[in-house]
Amino acid sequence: MTAPITVRPVRSRADLKRFIDLPYRLYHDTPAWVAPLRRDVGRTLNPKTNPFFEHGTIQPFLAEDARGTVVGRIAAIVNGMHLKKYDDGNGFFGFFETIEDETVARALLDAACAWLRQQGLTGVRGPANPSLNDTAGLLVDGFDREPSILMPYNFPYYEDYLTRYGFERAMTMWAYYVHKKYVRVDKLRRGVEIVRRRNPTVTVRKLDMSRIDEDARHVLDIYNEAWSENWGHVPMTPAEFQHLVRDLKQIVDPEIVYILEDAGTPIAFSVAIPNLNLALKHVRDGRLLPLGLPRLLGASTFGGIYECRMPLMGVRKKYHGRGLDSILIYETIVRGPQAGYDACEMSWVLDSNKVLLNALHSLGGVVDKEYAMFERSL
Repeated sequence: MTAPITVRPVRSRADLKRFIDLPYRLYHDTPAWVAPLRRDVGRTLNPKTNPFFEHGTIQPFLAEDARGTVVGRIAAIVNGMHLKKYDDGNGFFGFFETIEDETVARALLDAACAWLRQQGLTGVRGPANPSLNDTAGLLVDGFDREPSILMPYNFPYYEDYLTRYGFERAMTMWAYYVHKKYVRVDKLRRGVEIVRRRNPTVTVRKLDMSRIDEDARHVLDIYNEAWSENWGHVPMTPAEFQHLVRDLKQIVDPEIVYILEDAGTPIAFSVAIPNLNLALKHVRDGRLLPLGLPRLLGASTFGGIYECRMPLMGVRKKYHGRGLDSILIYETIVRGPQAGYDACEMSWVLDSNKVLLNALHSLGGVVDKEYAMFERSL
């Protein structure tokens, strides 16, 4: 693109609308892209509806060409909880979209990095939308396949633009696909039986919807403890978790959410959610009305939601090394088909989590997609 590019901060509702609108235009002819609902994106970027803003700041930017057409977007992000835990001077970028033009990408990254420097930060990592507890990571392999629910999708050239700008890969994350036809059930069952014999007081139960708020508090406590030493982990605040619970209540299926208890005390959990992207892919403009909702309901009814995704699993530290996670995986993979889910995506799994990676390989899971987080100094 030879014409000059102007990058300016989002300041008005009209700017925000153009910010939200851009991906629906960019990916309109990309079959594998699944449109997020516009209302959900708007809620994420709204300080009145997203508790992230209680400790964080998001500054969106728009890139426009000489005619005033939006050709790219980015957000510079300060995550207060990240800085409180790590004190590493890192800010974040997210919501990154651009036409296939490196000039636009560089202008957007320049703006985000300059803003973060003004906040006194010394490094930048991303993409995070707006945190690792939300949709995060850059797709780097698997562009011909639709993303699972709450997983990102982007054009292949984004990685090249980031690396040319000086970003390096900070972490690789994997999405594993496990289908009932190929899972080594007998091997998994034998391992689980051994684990259960060694832990006779440990039992498993499904989520109890009649006390979902109580179960949610246990899950948050276990999650923040179990994930505390994982790369990039930032604890969810109670408000952020309640926000997540409110969203999940609308889609959760208690048949695929499990809690492990030791003599009645919760010690581990796994959360799988129906892959609603199988239906949302028919709502290309991200609007439920007037046509989106009928299409969504029709796809859910006639096409079926036959896959799930497991985004969260955690075991209290004192129970690490006992293989209890195998019980949670077993329940999801073996019991899932009884609830109508023939396959499950385990995502994402950090490249540093060799124990889980080896376990997924062993039981017949296959790598379906590769994601990464990138970082550079400011």
